[in-house]
Amino acid sequence: MKHPDMYRGEEVVVLGLAKSGVQVAKVLHERGAIVTVNDKKEREQSPEASELESLGISVICGGHPAGLIHEGVKLVVKNPGIPYSVPPVQDALKLGIEVVTEVEVAYRLCAAPMIGITGSNGKTTTTTWVGRMLDAVGMKPIVAGNIGTPLCQAAQEASEDNWMVVELSSFQLKGTETFRPKVACLLNVAETHLDYHGDMQDYVASKAKLFANQTATDTAVLNWDDPFCRELVPYVKANILPFSMTEELVQGVFVRPSFVPDTDDDLKREIIYRDYAEGETVIAAVDSIGLPGRFNIENALAACGVAIAAGADPALLAESLSSFRGVEHRLEYVADKGGAAYFNNSKATNSKATTMALTSFRQPVVLIAGGLDRGSDYMELLPVLSGHVKALVAMGQTKDKLIKVATLAGLKHIISVDTGESAAAVLQQAVREASALAEAGDVVLLSPACASWDMFTSYEERGRIFKEAVHNL
Repeated sequence: MKHPDMYRGEEVVVLGLAKSGVQVAKVLHERGAIVTVNDKKEREQSPEASELESLGISVICGGHPAGLIHEGVKLVVKNPGIPYSVPPVQDALKLGIEVVTEVEVAYRLCAAPMIGITGSNGKTTTTTWVGRMLDAVGMKPIVAGNIGTPLCQAAQEASEDNWMVVELSSFQLKGTETFRPKVACLLNVAETHLDYHGDMQDYVASKAKLFANQTATDTAVLNWDDPFCRELVPYVKANILPFSMTEELVQGVFVRPSFVPDTDDDLKREIIYRDYAEGETVIAAVDSIGLPGRFNIENALAACGVAIAAGADPALLAESLSSFRGVEHRLEYVADKGGAAYFNNSKATNSKATTMALTSFRQPVVLIAGGLDRGSDYMELLPVLSGHVKALVAMGQTKDKLIKVATLAGLKHIISVDTGESAAAVLQQAVREASALAEAGDVVLLSPACASWDMFTSYEERGRIFKEAVHNL
C-alpha cells in the first residue's frame, strides 16, 4: 500500500469496529482520506460508532451493504479476524483493491525500528519479556500490536529513539505487503486456526510473511528445534539467529547442557549466547528463570535472542529473566485450596499449548479442558494425558472428543460438564468437580486446548471466571 498520507481525498473502507479498526480509521481520517467504517454488529453493540461519527467518519453498522466496495475505493483495511471469504473482502479482491490489516498501515507510519514476534504459542509472554529486557537496558521499547496499545496509535507516538516491540498473529500478518521488521522472531508452529486459514500451508505462509521483506541487514530469530522454522531457512534473506533447547549452536542462544525431559538438573544448566566474533556469554542459570515450565525456558531463549539482535548486551539480561513473573492467563498461579495448586492457562487455545502446560508439572494434574470445535481430534494429547493427568473435567463443544482421548489414555476419572444456564455456570461447575477430584499435592489446571468462543467472548473472560470460581471454593 501507499503511505497513509497519500490517501488524501481518496475513499478508504475499514472493516471492523474493534480497537485496531477505530484507531486506523482515525489515522486515515486525520490524513485526509474519506473513511467509511463498516461492522456487521448492530449499532447498539457498537459504542465506538458515535465517537467516529463525531469526527466526521461515516459508520455503517448491522451488516455489509451492497455497493460498500466499488471501483472508487482505493484501500480496504480489515480487522484481522474477519475472514477473506466475506463479501466486502471478496469484492475488493475482484476489483484489484488492496486489502491490508492495521499492521501494514502502522508500519508505514512508524519512525521506530520494529521487532515482530509471532508463533502458535508463547507470543504474548515473549513479547512482554522482550519489552522488559529492552527497558532494563535503556532501549525505550514500546510494546504494542496484538496486545496492549493498538499498533497504529503506538506507531504515531514512536520516535527513532524507540524500539517498537510487536506481537503479531497469523491473521495480522496475512494482510501485510511491505511490512519489514528489523528483528523478526518465529517461536513455533502448531496446527491451529485452520478454520480461518483452511490448511496448514496457508497458515505457515501467513506466519512466514514476517520475514518476506527482510534483507541481510535485518535479523530473523528462529526456533531451531521446530521443524517448520527450519524449513523456512532457505527462504529467509535476513541474518539468522537461532535458539535451541536441545542443540549446542555454533552461533545463537542455547541451553548447555541440552535439555533432558523429566529431570531436575536445572541447577546444572545455563543459557548461553555464542557469537562468531565475540565468543560466549553466560546469560543466566536456567533455574533462575522466573517462570515455570519447559516452554518458558524456550520463550526465555527467544526473548534473549530478540533482545540481543536489537543490540542489548547479553551480559545484562539475567535480571529480566529472573524478575519476570508472566502474563495473566498464561500458566498463571491462582491459589492454593486444600493443598492443591490452581493455575489459569486459559490462553491455551490449541493442543500444543495444553501439552506444554501439562509437561510443566511433575505433580498429578486435574485438567479442565474443552471449548470451540475447530475440527481437531485432539489425539496429539494422548501421550501427555497418559503421563501427566489423573483426571479430566471436559466442557464445551469439544468435550466428547476430549473424553474419547482421555478414555484411550486410560484416565480413571473423567467428568463431562453439561451445558448449564450460562457459560459461567458451566465453568464454575467444572471448577467444583475438579476440586472434588483434587488431593493435596495435586495441580488443578484450566488449559482448554480450544478457543473460547463457543461459550465466552474471549479467553480473558474464561480465565477471569475460572479465577473467581477458584477463589469462591
